[in-house]
Amino acid sequence: MSPQASIVITTRNRRGELEKAVASALAQKVEGGVETVVIDDGSTDGTSEMIAEKFPQVKLHRFEKSRGLIVQRNHGARVAAAPIIFSIDDDACFTSETIVADTVRQFDLPAIGAIAIPFINVCQDADLIMQKALDGSGVFVCPSFIGTAHALRRDLFLRLGGYREALFHQGEEGDYCLRMLNAGFVVRLGRSNPIHHFESARRDFRRMDLYGRRNNVLFGWHNVPAGILPAYLAATTCNGIMHGLRVGRPWVMMQGLGQGFRAIWQERKQRAPVSPAVFDLYRELVKRQVVLYSEFEGRLPEKKI
Repeated sequence: MSPQASIVITTRNRRGELEKAVASALAQKVEGGVETVVIDDGSTDGTSEMIAEKFPQVKLHRFEKSRGLIVQRNHGARVAAAPIIFSIDDDACFTSETIVADTVRQFDLPAIGAIAIPFINVCQDADLIMQKALDGSGVFVCPSFIGTAHALRRDLFLRLGGYREALFHQGEEGDYCLRMLNAGFVVRLGRSNPIHHFESARRDFRRMDLYGRRNNVLFGWHNVPAGILPAYLAATTCNGIMHGLRVGRPWVMMQGLGQGFRAIWQERKQRAPVSPAVFDLYRELVKRQVVLYSEFEGRLPEKKI
């Protein structure tokens, strides 16, 4: 029998953190069953051997060479057996055994394509719960989810083509959620105990700046309607340079922007912009961040999938 949920964890050279993440995944109690899938993206620290020895019930996929998080998350969706896929980072863990079951029940409306699960960046602010639905019984929607704590409908994800692999690093969630909105589906803010994310303080901000600016350009090229694309790209360029000046990294920001505009040529045949009405809806969501679904329902496009 197929499980009700699949928990997919992509990892590379984080054996210690991964062990805690997998243990918390295996502790989840879900009626109908839950599987745990680990995608080892070219680890050299004995990650796969640890999983095989300590967690033989885990479905393990090992790659000799790294292909990147976005590619491997797409692979995880293809090999998952359940209709609902959960994704956590390898440095995150479930804080209670009911998070998956509680979240599965929240896919109770046909238009809900993904759920942003509450989580805490423990090493940054242990008191701040992100992606949490507001008080009350309403269904709240938001523009996107954070990769370390989300669940999505597998069939929809695959039919929309998954994450855009040309982005390589960063920004894939927002790009996917806009395409999902264009197909008539929304992201719901979750109601469950939070996931704990133990994000490292030693982050490569230069790499984040480079790919962040590159992918902002590609996001516009792929998705923004033609009538406002020039203004969008101009604003993206100016904002990227100004941000670089503020944080003292203008050169790397300009490199990222340059890479983005060069990548447009490689992606020239992949442009498939959303409708102007959908992009207006998306911008309103981004501005407001949290909206009651009942306010939004009548403005959704007709489902295309």
